[in-house]
Amino acid sequence: MEIELWWLLVLPAFFALGWIAARIDIKQILKESRALPRSYFKGLNFLLNEQPDQAIEAFIEAARVDPETIELHFALGNLFRRRGETDRAIRVHQNLIERDSLSATQRLHALSELGQDYLKAGLLDRAEEIFVKLRATDRDEEALKNLLEIFQQEKEWAKAIATAEAMPNHSDHIWQKEIAEFRCEMAANEMLHDRHDEARRLLDEALAANRKCVRATLLLGDLAVKVGDDETAIDYWKRVEQQDPVYLALAAEKLMAVHIQLGKMEQGIQLLRGWLERHPSLDLLDAVFRAELDNDGAEAAYALVRDELRRNPTLLGLDKLLEAQILVVPPERRADLELIKNLIHNHTRRVARYRCDACGFKARQFYWRCPGCGGWETYPPKRTEEFDITP
Repeated sequence: MEIELWWLLVLPAFFALGWIAARIDIKQILKESRALPRSYFKGLNFLLNEQPDQAIEAFIEAARVDPETIELHFALGNLFRRRGETDRAIRVHQNLIERDSLSATQRLHALSELGQDYLKAGLLDRAEEIFVKLRATDRDEEALKNLLEIFQQEKEWAKAIATAEAMPNHSDHIWQKEIAEFRCEMAANEMLHDRHDEARRLLDEALAANRKCVRATLLLGDLAVKVGDDETAIDYWKRVEQQDPVYLALAAEKLMAVHIQLGKMEQGIQLLRGWLERHPSLDLLDAVFRAELDNDGAEAAYALVRDELRRNPTLLGLDKLLEAQILVVPPERRADLELIKNLIHNHTRRVARYRCDACGFKARQFYWRCPGCGGWETYPPKRTEEFDITP
């Protein structure tokens, strides 16, 4: 009973204190909202209605009425940058940085926004200078991510590796794929200048960072060919099947060329046929088709494509079948087949594209780094139609 009486005395006091606090908060909010110019709320309304041009005009008016509204200037600068008016965004954020009344946190925020402006404007040197200043501050991780993007655009791969390794979550292997790709970029450059030992060292380091880095394996095969070791090149390219079979098409033509060089064309064709059997791919089919055509003639090439089309029916496969059939039909039937093939080919050209898994960007050629979102190895070498028919 004593405990219940105590609660009866205390609970009303708690409610009273809560009511007083709420009243104080409401009064403070109302006071601050009355202090803001009406054009500020007009700008917010335009933003909510996805009318950024009108929002900018409203915020400019609000900034004239109350130049001391810091957050308003941040919003205005961001809107300018999003609209592509980087010069105006830069001026807004530079003016903010020059204010003596800015707190340390606000100054770091303004510096970060200015760096983003420079980055959007393509002024990479100025952006880099800003983000280097932000290292070892509360915005260190943000600075690292932006520096990483800058170094990739500038192809400063050694700096990109150092930056990725400085990331807070680097120990979780999140950046190992990117680091391996950076080393591959460096190795490819070394190979261009015939610095084979340095290229091999970089590729070994790439595989140490990411053992599933197909690009490093492909380049090691290319390097073996450059130094005249064709058998070793074949061994490297065979490893792609264990790393990621979706990339086999990238090794198929290289592998076939080396087998021809060694006088082992039949062995090469059997190897490619095995890959095609286990990992169907339109690009792999094309490589096997060309090899069959050169080695066994049009009839064998036609039979290959026909059987593959029955197993994996696609429009791109049909286009390839018609190409093969034209080679084997009598001349009097060739014109009709060429007409049909041209009609189908005109359509398949629109779907025969590669697509980024991360952002959906499509292109006619394969990229190791997506031109749309900048992701590495997000662009598998499979045609769009293959993705569309995957269950």
